Amino acid sequence: MKGRCMTPRRHVASSTRTIVRAGALLWLGVLASWNAVSAQVGYEPGHSPYHDMPRGAVWALSVGHLGGSRGDLGVGPSDGLTGGLRYEAQFGAVGASLGLAYARTSRFVQDYTKDSTSRKTGPYDDAVVLVDAGLQLVLTGRKTWRRFAPFVGGALGVAIGSALARDTSGYRFGTKITLAPNAGVRWYPTRRVSVRGDVRLALWKLHYPLSYKVPNKFDGSSVLPAAAPLDQWTAHPWATIGVGWIF
Repeated sequence: MKGRCMTPRRHVASSTRTIVRAGALLWLGVLASWNAVSAQVGYEPGHSPYHDMPRGAVWALSVGHLGGSRGDLGVGPSDGLTGGLRYEAQFGAVGASLGLAYARTSRFVQDYTKDSTSRKTGPYDDAVVLVDAGLQLVLTGRKTWRRFAPFVGGALGVAIGSALARDTSGYRFGTKITLAPNAGVRWYPTRRVSVRGDVRLALWKLHYPLSYKVPNKFDGSSVLPAAAPLDQWTAHPWATIGVGWIF
């Protein structure tokens, strides 16, 4: 059989499992917040576990890991440590954020001029820069519960890939629009310090070059079958933890 056998069902199943896990985490956060709100009644003000959320903007440094699928062909970036800077501003129960992160990801290379047994090589380091703007809803409103504030939200941004000299196929990751639903929790150990844990699912679309459908001269196979689509969405679980200073 000519061409590479695609496995979209595996990719869909993997993405579905990731989304289910993220949904379960979100549901647990909602349940915890509901229980906390239900338990607020009956506390004396001096002994209440609820406190006003610290006011002010936050500058935070974070580290994390970006995983997920490289796509059916393996040429998409994934699986790397991240470091980032985030600015957050709180407006009551709703917050806004701007983020900049560097991900030390890697990917494979598909050389369409080689036969099916030797065309895929790697993985090779191929870093990605991530920029996003997002909104978050604090599930405990304007208060913290025992200095914790769980939240849910989403972000829109871009992922900017670097050029890989080893890849001569014409494929480039380029700049991709990203979507990222997320859930997490903030902890305020002191008035000026904020600790944030966050899990998000970054989504972007890969675009493969037409050269992937060109048969090679050795066994006549191609990287992609002639009828295969050139676009593919990939999902990337991204977990981070950061420490910020409240101004």
